[in-house]
Amino acid sequence: MTLIAADEVAEQKGGGGKDPQPTKAIEGRAPLQLAWARLRKDKVSLACLGVIVLLVLVAIFANQLTDLIGHPPNEQYRDEGLQPNGLPVAPSSFFWLGGDEVGRDVLSRIIHGARVSLLVGVVATAFAVLIGVTIGTMAGYFGGVIDTFLSRTMDVFLSFPFLLFAISLVAVKGASLRISIFVIAFFIWANVGRIVRGQVLSIREKEYVEAARSLGASDLRIMVVDVIPNLVAPVIVYSTLLIPTAIVFEATLSFLGLGVPIPTPTWGNMIATSQSTYLQAPWYLLFPSLALFITTLAFNLLGDGLRDALDPRAARVLARK
Repeated sequence: MTLIAADEVAEQKGGGGKDPQPTKAIEGRAPLQLAWARLRKDKVSLACLGVIVLLVLVAIFANQLTDLIGHPPNEQYRDEGLQPNGLPVAPSSFFWLGGDEVGRDVLSRIIHGARVSLLVGVVATAFAVLIGVTIGTMAGYFGGVIDTFLSRTMDVFLSFPFLLFAISLVAVKGASLRISIFVIAFFIWANVGRIVRGQVLSIREKEYVEAARSLGASDLRIMVVDVIPNLVAPVIVYSTLLIPTAIVFEATLSFLGLGVPIPTPTWGNMIATSQSTYLQAPWYLLFPSLALFITTLAFNLLGDGLRDALDPRAARVLARK
């Protein structure tokens, strides 16, 4: 039998000695790669992501930044930081964002306040997501009596009055960073649980879950391997929207004297202490409020962008309405 070389076969198929046009291979991309490609086209979300990264860096290097400024957050400058009549000094080359009611640097305190706000927001949200995903997955997957019991439990947690519970707990335990994180996580985990439960009710009827069940996979394995990975996208989006909620809750507690105790700088207690001088020194109220506003706005807009990037079908549906 005569063996024909591969190049000769290709030449015969191409005809006339011309090489056929090479076919471009189709490259597959993972869902996260597709989501990142969509997110890169959203300039607003990228700008918000940049703001959040900058805030995180400010919080991490707060001590180094205040050393560079030369004004520790709790240092009182009664000569340079206060006017002769006892009011805070206006923004100047000494205090770039002005001083507060006792002569401290507002910029330095805002920088350290970012550390507290982001720490509380991220840690409280992490605890809430961990509890909410666990409870919501169990309720949606098992259904029946378990679903009824866990759903009513979430309803009970959602019915607790936030401020009354915070006041009661602080009266017993005292105000602290840990208490603030616990109170906020206590009130937001049930929201995560209800959303996760609704998603799991839909996922458990999918063909791949039925196939895993028919092959004898245990309930724990199905939840961990087949159900929870499909919750990653909505949980990431909702977590991004929960962080600013937790930050606002922390600011509210600090404003009311129920959060992180003074003199630790937080945006909430800075806004609270500015009430006595905001007419004569509006910068002391303006700049902490602006920091809180920019942070919450950046997280919310990033959450909207992540939702559209991870689920483009939802964005198209909303665009038609």
